[in-house]
Amino acid sequence: MEIKQYQIIIVNLDPTVGKEFKKTRPCLVISPNEMNKYLRTITIAPITSKSKDYFTRVRFILEGYDNWIAIDQIRTVDSTRIIKIIGELEAKEIKRVKTIIKETFVD
Repeated sequence: MEIKQYQIIIVNLDPTVGKEFKKTRPCLVISPNEMNKYLRTITIAPITSKSKDYFTRVRFILEGYDNWIAIDQIRTVDSTRIIKIIGELEAKEIKRVKTIIKETFVD
């Protein structure tokens, strides 16, 4: 399975600790294509359907419903946790994700 940046994938996030996002859920691929091709790990941001409008969350529509990409919960997972690819983020949401990542993690 070829994983590409900004695809939406289903990932099994269990086991988790504390307040980490749990269960099998959609996630956005954050890691660049070159890393995804050669490493056995993928950097993702979990997606949730229940969220407040936090600064670190990017709201978008997934399968007809409001969802939020949790930039504050970015993590790296082994590629064996990936179940399937279900879609791809649109250009306007990609731009917003990049902006929030930069504002959150880059000076």
